[in-house]
Amino acid sequence: MPAPIGLTRRAAIAGTLAAAGVSAEELPPADVCTSRLRVVAATSDLASLVQAVGGPLVEVRTVAPPMADPESFEPRASDLALIASAALVVRIGLGYDHWLEKLLDRRGRSFCNRPAPVVDASSGIPLLEVVGRNPFSQDNHGHGIANPHYWLDPANARIMTATIGEAIANASESAREAVLQNCRRFLERLRRKMGTWTDTLSPFRGTALLAYHNSWPYFARRFRLNVVGFIEPREGVTPSVAHLAALLSQARENDVRAILQATHEPKQFSGTVAARLGIPLIHLAPGVGSVPEAGDYLALMDYNVNSLARALAKAH
Repeated sequence: MPAPIGLTRRAAIAGTLAAAGVSAEELPPADVCTSRLRVVAATSDLASLVQAVGGPLVEVRTVAPPMADPESFEPRASDLALIASAALVVRIGLGYDHWLEKLLDRRGRSFCNRPAPVVDASSGIPLLEVVGRNPFSQDNHGHGIANPHYWLDPANARIMTATIGEAIANASESAREAVLQNCRRFLERLRRKMGTWTDTLSPFRGTALLAYHNSWPYFARRFRLNVVGFIEPREGVTPSVAHLAALLSQARENDVRAILQATHEPKQFSGTVAARLGIPLIHLAPGVGSVPEAGDYLALMDYNVNSLARALAKAH
């Protein structure tokens, strides 16, 4: 009796992955080619948008865990099996998920016996801090072609959603209309939320802020906030005493009202600066799942907007 086609493909890909040191036990279930479309997203933010658009038609897996820093994440051997199982891969791009290159270079073909398309969610995004240089620093950390934190502007999420929706529809033509309907439904929810978020932060337009890391320019532009300096002198570099002294002077000159701090970032230096200035240190969620309240993309933006508004209301 011939082996089921899913098992045949599983055996073929298992042989390929075995050469890369990945065991068969790490492979996904054998029915991945005959059920829902498997989409592998580089980050939890992308996974949330994929789920919003694909709904029950997709099975979404994430490479970088929600609490990890994707800029310094190191993929595991099992992530190769995950990428190899994908019918579609969605990435941040701009050098942010540079580690994904290692997996894409080694993935071979998907379980469905065809190359899995890779979607760059930055396509069509109006980018900030475009520098036009090599996207990879020597230590594989840092911003490259442009600032990559574009998903933190909900207006950019509209573009990302459309890009992802079209890619899923192309990968599953039989489900095209359902996917595009999901896309329209989510975009309408996002449109209504954007009005609420804008109203919530409108009293604080022009407020000067510091941030630990340069993660918030898109968020700040959308809500007309003014980030004037950073605790980190460069990405991943510990601030010196001289840098912190200059930052304190800059903050006083600009009437800085708060410091933005992502949940995974070290708090020692930010806390010291906040105490010296007598301003709040506001912990924001850099991505979906990085705090319990940010279970999906809309909840992520709810959490950040409301956390910032509450803290700034007390600081003004």
